[in-house]
Amino acid sequence: MSSQKALFLLERLGKFGLGTNTIPEPAPGELLVEIRATALNPVDWKIQDHDFEGIIQEYPAILGTDSAGVVAKVGEGVTRFAVGDRVMHQGFFTTRMATFQQYTTVPEQLAAKIPPNLTFDEACTIPLTMATAAIGLYNKHIEPNGGCELSPPWEEGGRGKYAGQPFFVTGGSSSLGQHVIQFAKLSGFSPIITTASPRHEAALKALGATHVVDRATPPTELPALARRLAGAPVLVAFDAISSRDTQNVCYDVLARGGQVVLALPSEIEKGKLTPEKRVVEVFGNVHVPAQTPVGISLYRKVTELVANGDIKPNNVEVLPNGLLGIPDGLNRLKEGKVSLAKLVARPQETP
Repeated sequence: MSSQKALFLLERLGKFGLGTNTIPEPAPGELLVEIRATALNPVDWKIQDHDFEGIIQEYPAILGTDSAGVVAKVGEGVTRFAVGDRVMHQGFFTTRMATFQQYTTVPEQLAAKIPPNLTFDEACTIPLTMATAAIGLYNKHIEPNGGCELSPPWEEGGRGKYAGQPFFVTGGSSSLGQHVIQFAKLSGFSPIITTASPRHEAALKALGATHVVDRATPPTELPALARRLAGAPVLVAFDAISSRDTQNVCYDVLARGGQVVLALPSEIEKGKLTPEKRVVEVFGNVHVPAQTPVGISLYRKVTELVANGDIKPNNVEVLPNGLLGIPDGLNRLKEGKVSLAKLVARPQETP
């Protein structure tokens, strides 16, 4: 078989349509992965609606950046994987590496074996939001993107390094927020204060949050409340929502010398910006060259972190009809109808 089914964004700001695409050959150092599960993310509908940041260069285009599957073929020089291995990895916005299709490729150094305690559906919920959290917190700071340059907890001497230092994250029940909380816990931060619906309090505390503040708290009241709960100057905040309101709340929570990570371009009021607070705009993909070293370091440890329960998958909702279920799923994400769960499609079940 030389062709596969793929979901195409047919044109800029256009509609999705099912089509066929050539199965790529893995280059030296690459894996060809038969995708068993791919997760949906907000960036996918934002590209459709806004041509988000001009990420896509050519149309028709294939989106999708979360994958779990089976190694179907290995390129020359691959040593860490063999045909038949179960793997998880992040994709990228090119035809060869996107994940809204039945096969994709990935460099072996940016893939990890799936431990026995995870299904394909669970594993595919991890890569993108794990990468965004990890890059935002631990990558070098490279204007305007990059990270906070904290010591990674998966490397020697990094676990627990920031013990006793408070941490603030908005949107704790989002897929990104859940991974931010988990990394903050591994790094030793405490207290870990997050915003979310009260119904998610138990789940977020199980991940490592110590305080869950009702997301309906007025933005004018939230900074003072967060600072009071912190009990010490907040030097690291992560805005997993990154609306205008949440960005300004995070910035106001920060003490002098602090850093805030934004998942979207900054909308912080210009009048309050000061050199004494650093704003980090994260682009959460390990395939970006300036971020690949952090990705390689992380992927050496992903299997162990997931097997130990240090990094947990999101709750899963499987969509019907394989790739054909993705457009409706993206509309649900756009409308804010998904909470504390990740929508997952199984490309091999596409009719």
